Amino acid sequence: MIHSKRCLRWQGVYWIWGLVLVLGWEFPAQAQTPAGKCYQRNYTINFLAENDLWGSGSDKHFTHGTRLSFVESRREVEDTRSCSPEQMESGGLDFVRTLGPAWKDASTQTSQVSFILGQNIFTPEDISNPNLIVNDRPYAGWLYIGVGLIKRHKSGNIWIFDTLELDLGIVGPESYAEDIQTWWHENVSNSPLPQGWGNQLKNEPGILLNVERKWRMELTPIDYEGIQLDFLPNVGAALGNVYTYGSAGGMFRLGVNLPVDYGPPRIRPGAQGSDFFQYDKKKPVSWYVYAGVEGRVLATNIFLDGNTFADSHSVDKKYFVGDFHGGFVLVIYHVRLAFSQVFRTSEFDGQKELSEFGSINLSVAW
Repeated sequence: MIHSKRCLRWQGVYWIWGLVLVLGWEFPAQAQTPAGKCYQRNYTINFLAENDLWGSGSDKHFTHGTRLSFVESRREVEDTRSCSPEQMESGGLDFVRTLGPAWKDASTQTSQVSFILGQNIFTPEDISNPNLIVNDRPYAGWLYIGVGLIKRHKSGNIWIFDTLELDLGIVGPESYAEDIQTWWHENVSNSPLPQGWGNQLKNEPGILLNVERKWRMELTPIDYEGIQLDFLPNVGAALGNVYTYGSAGGMFRLGVNLPVDYGPPRIRPGAQGSDFFQYDKKKPVSWYVYAGVEGRVLATNIFLDGNTFADSHSVDKKYFVGDFHGGFVLVIYHVRLAFSQVFRTSEFDGQKELSEFGSINLSVAW
């Protein structure tokens, strides 16, 4: 049983990897900064929390996720008269260049680079039972650090948003998921203490490579100053022992000054927005409401399949999972606040009901 699951899991890696190659992301690119252009650097800090407290109201499935990120961005300045010689010489990103000469071209062609720290927590529906619940998902945690390269470019009137992200971390007791959830229930939420963490997945190093391409299609005139509408379709893939999947989806947005970002950030797996936003002194307030969907075809989900190289509790996952999500985003000068509600279809055989959780994001830029 365990052996056959692993075979199916790793067979899926080949077609997912083929999708990655077909998509053809260009990191790094072999080109130089055009002469005479000036670039301004900006920085953004993001705090993102996702929790079923803002959804179903009880601990189960994906019960909590925290993601912190720091982003360095660059954008072209139209009026070059105020630019310093250093700004005119290179449009590269400082933090990418510090990684060494091999990253020189990536620094030139990448619009943003992000540094990420995150943790995800998963539990079965009944956290009061200290025994192994064989027909429900395992207890599991995932603690990771990551780096992402982001590239924006234009094809005709359509903006293209490419992301390449590598996450490294650990699944199991060393993820400190048990400690965080127990402390929170005991000291903050005054909730029942989880009793079944003795049955969680074993320690295992985790690696996750994500690639995604998103298009922004304006459905109202580009220079229109009133209520705007756009559509952002996306395709992507993930490869690793944590997740392996292919994804596709899209979202509609309705609001004012939609080019401020590419949607609110989310914790993977899930429809990704942008860790950065482009505040504009001439347009200090931006807002929009949105609704979207994303479907995934999964070959690997360690939080359901169990440990890759050791025997552990597992359940029979579903190979097709969908997310329905909607929410709002408000940007005032240098601050962005976003809230999303997510409904996720059943992820494994025997799951009694779908997952529902909320996502809150606070971003500060300067």
